[in-house]
Amino acid sequence: MPKQIILAAHFPGVNNTTVWSDPRSGSQIDFDSFEYLARTAERGKFDFFFLAEGLRLREQRGLIHDLDVVGRPDTLTVLAALAAVTERLGLAGTLNATYHEPYELARQLATLDHLSGGRAAWNVVTSPGAFFGENFRRGGFLDHADRYVRAGEFIEAARRLWDSGGGDFAYQGRQFDIGGRFGVPRSPQGHPVVLQAGDSTGGRELAAQHADAIFSRHHQLADAQEFYRDVKARLPRYGRDPDSLKIIPGVSYVLGDSDADAQEKAHHIRRAQVSPQTAILLLEQLWNTDLSGYDAEGPLPAIDPVADEDDTIIKGRAGMYPDRLKTATEWRAKAEAKNLSIRDLIIDVTGRQNFIGTPARVADQLNEYVQTDACDGFILVSHLTPAGLDDFVDQVVPLLQERGVFRTEYETTTLRGHLGLPPVSERE
Repeated sequence: MPKQIILAAHFPGVNNTTVWSDPRSGSQIDFDSFEYLARTAERGKFDFFFLAEGLRLREQRGLIHDLDVVGRPDTLTVLAALAAVTERLGLAGTLNATYHEPYELARQLATLDHLSGGRAAWNVVTSPGAFFGENFRRGGFLDHADRYVRAGEFIEAARRLWDSGGGDFAYQGRQFDIGGRFGVPRSPQGHPVVLQAGDSTGGRELAAQHADAIFSRHHQLADAQEFYRDVKARLPRYGRDPDSLKIIPGVSYVLGDSDADAQEKAHHIRRAQVSPQTAILLLEQLWNTDLSGYDAEGPLPAIDPVADEDDTIIKGRAGMYPDRLKTATEWRAKAEAKNLSIRDLIIDVTGRQNFIGTPARVADQLNEYVQTDACDGFILVSHLTPAGLDDFVDQVVPLLQERGVFRTEYETTTLRGHLGLPPVSERE
């Protein structure tokens, strides 16, 4: 039997993925947008809806980043509202283990699991930086090396609370020393599904030890297969079966009447995503200095990047360039070899279009990735919110169903069931 493909719909929030200039681009704060995307995903029999999160608006050159949404509604409030307008779709929220507390978050997620009938999921992220901590009066309190220690203990403590089912609990570790009585009965899934998005060695190990699924950034076939092998190989040391952890990269797609039509659409989408202003902003994040005086249609700066990681020009974004000078050298070589302007180079090096072609070609490519163990499914990131998923549901999903690799109807009521994860009582 072929492997079944997992599909999730990504609601992006702060980003430069959305083509904001498209008249079909809607609000990313009005509930109508969240509801539209969730209903579309459920119509397509998707496994879950994935909501990104930001604890603070990014800043660049000391100003609010132009691409950020001015305001971000609370994740759990949105998911609770979506539970009332959906029936089977899983509801996954990105919630930070650095700035929440186990009792608080475990209670909220268990409540969501009850309200949704067993469809709650938690995407665990961490943050070591003082920039986010200022909102919580904890600026710089957590060393970078401790962020995965805290996240691992946080998950263990949350599961201890969920297992108590409204009874007494106690948990003691380096990060937490708590005990009391949990306020929520055992929820339909036992434990809400836990996702994790880290890619470092520490992040992979955290996922192998604790997560039910990992949100991966690896989307080139060979690279994705290597990541898949690496993470799955870590599971036995924790007594886990390979099928107990699902690997689900975030990917984008562009559909066309022909492959050439899709490629042309993809070209226009990328240029809309990376305006001249956006190109300069993204280049500044590598160069770590103000480049507002440069022409985006001109050559790269002759100056070298500023390698001061204690004072970065962008605040509120995870570090992307561990070796700025090395990356800049690589970009210069690429720009020179291809005769690329700043804007063209940024389009090239930040490309986010993974599957481009006719619906049949995209369906075949998605299936190839899953059947060749590059991943277990996909979190789809559209260039339009909230209507960008419509064409995929109408044109690609039926083809996956015809190939026998995606459900035609929901067969289970919980997210854990949709994903083929073992019940908690059998795993614990």
